[in-house]
Amino acid sequence: MSHAFRKTLRRVLSIAVLVLLAALPARAFDTRATSAWVYDVTTDTVLLDKNADVPLPPASMSKLMTINMLFEALRDGRVALDTQFSVSSRAKAMGGSTMFLNETDRPTVEELIKGIIVQSGNDACVVVAEGLAGSEEAFAKLMTERARQLGMTNSTFANSSGWPDPNQRMSMHDLGRLAVRLIQEFPEYYGYFAVTEFIYDGRSPDNRNNRNPLLKLGIGADGLKTGHTSEAGYGLVGSAVQGGRRIVLVVSGLSSDTERAEEAERIVNWAFRQFTQKTVAKAGARIAEADVFMGKAPRVGLTVAEDATLLLPALAQDSLKAEVVFQGPLEAPIAAGQEVGELVIEIPGMESARVPLVAETEVPRGGFGVRLKTAAGILTDRLVEAAGS
Repeated sequence: MSHAFRKTLRRVLSIAVLVLLAALPARAFDTRATSAWVYDVTTDTVLLDKNADVPLPPASMSKLMTINMLFEALRDGRVALDTQFSVSSRAKAMGGSTMFLNETDRPTVEELIKGIIVQSGNDACVVVAEGLAGSEEAFAKLMTERARQLGMTNSTFANSSGWPDPNQRMSMHDLGRLAVRLIQEFPEYYGYFAVTEFIYDGRSPDNRNNRNPLLKLGIGADGLKTGHTSEAGYGLVGSAVQGGRRIVLVVSGLSSDTERAEEAERIVNWAFRQFTQKTVAKAGARIAEADVFMGKAPRVGLTVAEDATLLLPALAQDSLKAEVVFQGPLEAPIAAGQEVGELVIEIPGMESARVPLVAETEVPRGGFGVRLKTAAGILTDRLVEAAGS
């Protein structure tokens, strides 16, 4: 073993495996929203982050947390879609958007889901809160605790409806992650977010239309919730699917419902047109080789366990720089499929992508002869060093 080779034992080895022409960055999206978060669900890629971790008044967008709590109760069997809830005088007295419920009503869980999603019913939220936790105050505490468990660290709840309160706060990032959860964890109920019209018992015909402006545009939108108060401005949590890709967008602080509709549509078009999916490494294809220390074989191929598909700026998809990074030489024994390094891909205008690299084949530990040869090489290097000192 040469002195130069031995020095690499504790050194990170980086090998440039792909260097192409300088890339054009993705065109930055200059949103009019004061806070925004845009996420490609399919490739787990954040496309836009503007003040996304700042806790802000969420208005009716926080109703998504009430819906989450109700979906969890459905999944756990505590309620069913046909379970009836009672309506308290407190729920009836709620102002703002309502289902126009009264104390004699016994709405079902399914009706309350539609009332919250389509009509943004504040009264329906109180009915759910009292039906699940006994009181809205207790329910709000449960909402906050559940948010922490789900990693929503910038969310606190004082009520179930988003009614203005200094303790009712959510970040756009938290709202976006909550939207992803509703999509992925509750596919059997997520379809309710695409319902465009609902009225309860023939009441409130003027409040029958879903306020989500994306649903009727034919752009693949299927959810989720709008919000508006004078403090929060106009906001939207939306999602759309095109060409097998799903995005989630959250915006807040817009000045009107017209601006909200325009901005949401602009974001959807930008997210789908300015980015494209590309397979950058095929499963099983050798990306590089790594030297092996004390192994039966002197080298092992490095590959990816499954196709590595990334979301790339459309104008830069053929202009990337990548490195194979691992601690080398790798020490035997090595199992086939064992993760031994990373393929780090620099994407213009975006965070670098890190793809795990695995050993292509098994490399058992070498026998006596290999160990003797290695020991002799190390001894020779030490003698050379001693002679030179």
